[in-house]
Formats: sequence, C-alpha cells, structure tokens
Amino acid sequence: MTHTLAILGTLPGLNEYIAAERGGGGKYRAAAMKREAERLITMCARSQLRGVRFAAPVTMHYTWHEPNRRRDKDNVAFARKFIQDALVKSGILQGDGWAYVEGFADRFEVDAKNPRIEVTITATTTQK
Repeated sequence: MTHTLAILGTLPGLNEYIAAERGGGGKYRAAAMKREAERLITMCARSQLRGVRFAAPVTMHYTWHEPNRRRDKDNVAFARKFIQDALVKSGILQGDGWAYVEGFADRFEVDAKNPRIEVTITATTTQK
C-alpha cells in the first residue's frame, strides 16, 4: 500500500526552529511554531489521506520542492520531525519510532512557483 501526501508551501527548518527557541519567547515560541506546522500537515493529511491507516512498518520518501536554494538541505529536511509527529497524532502512522518507520529518503527540487513537500508513504512487508 502506497499513498502520497502533498503539503503546500514550506515548513520551518532547523535554523528557524533554533532561532525561535533562543529568541524572545523561548521554548513557547518554538512549541507554537511546531504546533502550527503540525496543524497544517494534519489538515492536508485529513483531506488527502482520508481513512488511510498504516499498520505495518513504512518507508517514507520526501521530495522537498523549495522556492530557491537558500536553505541548506539538512535544514529543510528537519521538518520530517513535524510531518511524522503530525501523521502519528492524526492516526495515519501508529508511531514514528524504529518499529514503525523503517527508513526514509530525501530528494530536493526547486520550484519557485509551487513550493511544496510530497511525502510518499509505503507499507513494507517486514513485520516486527
């Protein structure tokens, strides 16, 4: 079973998250940033993956369509944390630990007119 989720726009990267933690408002500002990102992801997931639940472990393939090359790839891919946490909270994934996510891969593209993140989730045949 394979399903793809598209999240329009970009999500905060590691640099933005660290700046929020260290800046005014401290952990509360960073927590609000994470909560807002998860809210957006959950909205997308509920509309695009209605009724989808993965019982088996999964592999996840991320395609990050950035508007430009300004952010480093590792900074961009930090948002995996927000995505996987939101998918767990929405019930699509059972968890995001080793028993539930066998691995992931990232690909990076530039699309100035339509920045987005495409997440392809594939159930694996391996049962733990």
